Amino acid sequence: MNVKIEPSWQEVLASEFEKPYFVQVTDFVRKEYGTKRIFPPAKRIFAAFDACPFDKIKVVILGQDPYHGIGQANGLCFSVNDGIMQPPSLVNIFKEIADDLQVQPLQSGNLERWAEQGVFLLNATLTVQANIAGSHQGRGWEQFTDSVIQRISNLRKNVVFMLWGNYAQQKAKLIDGSKHKILTAVHPSPLSAYRGFFGCKHFSQANKYLTDNGLNAIDFR
Repeated sequence: MNVKIEPSWQEVLASEFEKPYFVQVTDFVRKEYGTKRIFPPAKRIFAAFDACPFDKIKVVILGQDPYHGIGQANGLCFSVNDGIMQPPSLVNIFKEIADDLQVQPLQSGNLERWAEQGVFLLNATLTVQANIAGSHQGRGWEQFTDSVIQRISNLRKNVVFMLWGNYAQQKAKLIDGSKHKILTAVHPSPLSAYRGFFGCKHFSQANKYLTDNGLNAIDFR
């Protein structure tokens, strides 16, 4: 199956694209884009992969669904395009960065600046219908992204995984904790951030782990 994706990911995931479930999810998504308003824009479905090649990954942040509001989703979890109001979870992420690293994050909510440094911003489900959260869950995307996480775990080393909230934390079983750093906390949403996301210091912990292993720290501004 011909999937347009960054070359290093194409090589790593080639066998996955041929599996029956992936053919099914592709057919489903194609029909959805043809009949409904779906986010992110079709050309941005694999934006997280295109922005962060497989061999450049230093940090993985896992989201659940793309944003389902108009103009929000840009293919990177928690990220929005320039000029779009920052969603509450992203606001709280920036608050924790400011407190943890004593830096002031940039005004833009577009996290491509992180991806370019090796932060892989993966949603477990890569598409969603406008204004209907979770509308594309259970269609096969999760099987695909679980395989992505497993390949990172198996083929790379010294990667930091930030798992926020119960959903993301369930993915820890896919990761080899003896060769990677797994950081867990509650979700940064306003419903839970005050129960342990604020003060988790994941960003400083990630950078310490990276530098301890001879890698450059991430500028999380």
